[in-house]
Amino acid sequence: MKKPLMIQAPNLGQTDDDLAALAKALGHPARIGIVRLLIEKQSCIGCDIVQEIQLAQSTVSEHLRILKAAGIITGEIERPRVCYSLNPASLLPLTSLLNAVFGQDAESAPRRPVRGASNRGS
Repeated sequence: MKKPLMIQAPNLGQTDDDLAALAKALGHPARIGIVRLLIEKQSCIGCDIVQEIQLAQSTVSEHLRILKAAGIITGEIERPRVCYSLNPASLLPLTSLLNAVFGQDAESAPRRPVRGASNRGS
């Protein structure tokens, strides 16, 4: 039986459950699209996000709710609208874990799977 791949990552006060919640919040293509949009535009009004993502307003609202609950985005009320922006600090624990996986430098990440690591989704 093969030993599981063990990676030591710095713990920034986040539990495994906290990291999993961040990953889960990012685990939908529409939410990744919203994050990319907020990276590009810095801040965005909800109706602009609906127009860019091209999903129903209620669907976008649910994705925004999930991202906001995870702390990935913030929403500031600017009557009568809500202006959303990315909270990059919320992703530092996930970044720290991924940096540990890739040896601190994403540019030097291996181009092939790590021996013993699962190859699901490829």
